Amino acid sequence: MEKLSLAFKNFNNKVQQMNQTGGKQIVLNANEARSLHADIYILLANMAEMQTVSETNTNSEISMDGGGFK
Repeated sequence: MEKLSLAFKNFNNKVQQMNQTGGKQIVLNANEARSLHADIYILLANMAEMQTVSETNTNSEISMDGGGFK
C-alpha cells in the first residue's frame, strides 16, 4: 500500500473515518475529486495497456507425438 497515490490514501482515510463514525456519505471537494479521478483513470489505462501487452505476448507451445494405436 506504500505505492498508492496521495488521492487514494486520502480517499481511504475518509472511508475509514466514515466507517468508524457510522457515517453514510463521503464528501470530496473539487480538488480531491479531480485528483482521485485522474489517479483512477491512470490506473485503468495502465491496466488496459498491461492486458493488451500480455495478450500479444502470449506464446503457446503444443507438442504432439501422434500417440499409438493397438
